Amino acid sequence: MNDQMKVYRPFAGKYDPCTPITEKTYVVPPHLSFTYQPSDLKQYSPKEALRKGTLWPDLYGAYEPKRE
Repeated sequence: MNDQMKVYRPFAGKYDPCTPITEKTYVVPPHLSFTYQPSDLKQYSPKEALRKGTLWPDLYGAYEPKRE
């Protein structure tokens, strides 16, 4: 599991009519961990940056589809 993926356990009541979901996951975007953008961040090459969608590896968040 990557460090951007977070897990929480929703409340399941004793008399809920449906089977409870025990764990839910969500992704925290990497840019939320920066209060400001430091001037010394590493950079991808221009070709790699176009492929990834960002110039800075620290701000890259890979999309991983759910597997069911």
